[in-house]
Amino acid sequence: MFQKGLKGVVAVQTHIASVDGEKGELRYRGKLVDEVINGKSFEETAYYLWHGSFPSSAELEELENQLIRHRLLPPHIIEIANLLPPGTSIMDSLRTLVSAYTHHAFKAVPPAEQAVAFTAALPVLTAMVYRLQNGEELVRPRNGLGHTANFLWMLKGIEPAPAQVEALETYLKLTMEHGMNASTFAARVTISTESDLPSAITSALGTMKGPLHGGAPSGVIDLLDEIEKPENISQVIVSKLEKGEKIMGFGHRVYRTEDPRSIILREKCLALQGKDPWLDLAVAAEAEIIRLLNTHKPGRALYTNVEFYAAAIMRSIDMPPELFTPTFSIARIVGWTAHALEQQQDNVIFRPQSEYIGN
Repeated sequence: MFQKGLKGVVAVQTHIASVDGEKGELRYRGKLVDEVINGKSFEETAYYLWHGSFPSSAELEELENQLIRHRLLPPHIIEIANLLPPGTSIMDSLRTLVSAYTHHAFKAVPPAEQAVAFTAALPVLTAMVYRLQNGEELVRPRNGLGHTANFLWMLKGIEPAPAQVEALETYLKLTMEHGMNASTFAARVTISTESDLPSAITSALGTMKGPLHGGAPSGVIDLLDEIEKPENISQVIVSKLEKGEKIMGFGHRVYRTEDPRSIILREKCLALQGKDPWLDLAVAAEAEIIRLLNTHKPGRALYTNVEFYAAAIMRSIDMPPELFTPTFSIARIVGWTAHALEQQQDNVIFRPQSEYIGN
């Protein structure tokens, strides 16, 4: 039976995650995502997605040590980065640099550690490419910083504010995995041919680059910039609604109720209230926008999606738009590698049929 875009077709049985759009539930290995990430670090959440259990103290220490080791990039990767033409996008650069990991020394690393290596390397690669493109001196990683804080340190070269680290880490944990999305499917298709993990991640990055999948929440940033301060919220939103303009950050193609990730990000922003003005503005704006949508579009049930609060977090960090999709990828690489490892455990190559409709 033909189904355009494979919509609704089940191609994989997985233990990793599930998305229920009707109930508004995202589960990591059977547990609601808020139960998984509550009180857990990026590192602990990643370990849980890879292994199905949280690490012991010894296992967490080993994981953290592996992540620190793999922050140090192979010399040839740095050389290639310096040879990329000016103006090469960060996503194109990441795709090229990840593919360059297909060398003998890396192939000798066990697949589970390769997953850790790419998770460690992607933020470093992102920060390196960004600073090279802006003519800035590269910042060395700091071993005393966790995964998220080190990314912001290498990106900016200044000590990140605790509230910004906490908000960004919550976002990264919530977007590590989201079922059989386009980039995850691309990774599984590639690894199903008995190719290697660098090729699978290269495929996923190429897919994530597409604006229909990994598109940046720049529209929400523009909205928050236009609002600027709480007293402008109503005027700006009413004007847009009267003109028939879309309010960015509301509605989702999967969830038919509130995006569970946006609920958790809102709670995190509320917990950080008073510590960052852009997070405060987002909380105030969401409440007023929902009220105005219910008034102007009754019965539409337009709920906040994860991009709304993601944009607020990116704006609070002063992160430029070209870094949004790479930052999304820094989170999602955990899901990509988890799926690639799962595919290898019980592999059948993907080989769907096509229907010829020519003359």
